[in-house]
Amino acid sequence: MTGPGGGLPPHPGLVGGPVYLDYNATTPVDPRVAAAMRPYLTDFFGNPSSSHPFSQEPRRALAAARAQVAGLIGARPGEIVFTGSGSEADLLALRGAVLADGRPHPHVITQATEHPAVLETCRALERLHGARVTVLPVDGDGLIQPAALAAAFTEDTVLVSVMAANNETGALQPIAELAALTRSRGALFHCDAAQAVGKVPLDVGELSVDLLTVVGHKMYAPKGAAALYVRDSVTLEPVVYGGGQERGLRAGTENVALAVALGTAAQLAAAEFADGAPARLAAWRDDLHQRLTDGLPGRVHLNGPEKNRLPNTLNVSVDGVLGHELLAGAHQIAASTGSACHSGTHTPSPVLTAMGLDPARALGALRLSLGRWTTSGDIETAAVALIRAAAAQ
Repeated sequence: MTGPGGGLPPHPGLVGGPVYLDYNATTPVDPRVAAAMRPYLTDFFGNPSSSHPFSQEPRRALAAARAQVAGLIGARPGEIVFTGSGSEADLLALRGAVLADGRPHPHVITQATEHPAVLETCRALERLHGARVTVLPVDGDGLIQPAALAAAFTEDTVLVSVMAANNETGALQPIAELAALTRSRGALFHCDAAQAVGKVPLDVGELSVDLLTVVGHKMYAPKGAAALYVRDSVTLEPVVYGGGQERGLRAGTENVALAVALGTAAQLAAAEFADGAPARLAAWRDDLHQRLTDGLPGRVHLNGPEKNRLPNTLNVSVDGVLGHELLAGAHQIAASTGSACHSGTHTPSPVLTAMGLDPARALGALRLSLGRWTTSGDIETAAVALIRAAAAQ
């Protein structure tokens, strides 16, 4: 019952718990990542910017990690800026581009199902810096139509920000087409690829993006390890001012251990691509979908595109049952719904609502996201638990 990771030993953080199907929320740190970063927490403590011998190994490790992250996405090492989170990387991209441009009324275009890190930054740019923001609608699969983007440009458009993959449905946006259109209009294109990097191959050159967000805890590195790809020719206002680290865009003595963790995670992801792990993961995702469909005839509905999505992500609604009630009845698994709970009242997912799903279907949604330590036994256990819980409603 080996998983897509290729016969890895059980992860110590998952042993004894329910079946973990929430890899899009966060991933367990790969023990190989933890082992790679440990010496930089214990032995190699020097400041990479110092000139004495204690700085040499941290400086070398930092450069190596930058090259590893760059290699995963087809960038040059000097185009990688380490940050403390994906949200910070998004902030650097959006705020940095708008403030560096200097127009009195800059225009930013994004879309309705973006992560709050992008949408809330856009609102802050409106509130604090006089920006105008256009939020494009999505179709029933959660995708932007290129014609809608083309119609939204103005002479003051500075930046377009569109995610690579949606965190709830796994929907993959047509980034290369959208980015080419954006650059033809003279604007910058930012892609929040937090959910896509490490799950599907991405190349910043082929995508023609100017800025791209990478997040470590979505790809088996610790929380607090992230990066922003910044094309060499792009000028940004810094997110942290100070001593000039990270191309002057994010001052502060570098966290070498977390950089090493992100670099190692990137190297492991590249090896998994070469070994065909995404295809194996997609096969198990589809097996889980089929088991649910067979066990609950006529009640299971896929949310988002059938083909053009992440290989690990299955978002389904089950007729006649709310998502949170279904998970409460299937205690053998750990997964997510898209709904939010406020004072005991559940509200539908904004992502599914933007896709046009009615409230009942949106409230019935489950996000089942697989990962490196998912096994065939997990798929069977999850299917049986969910079918029993739904049948009991």
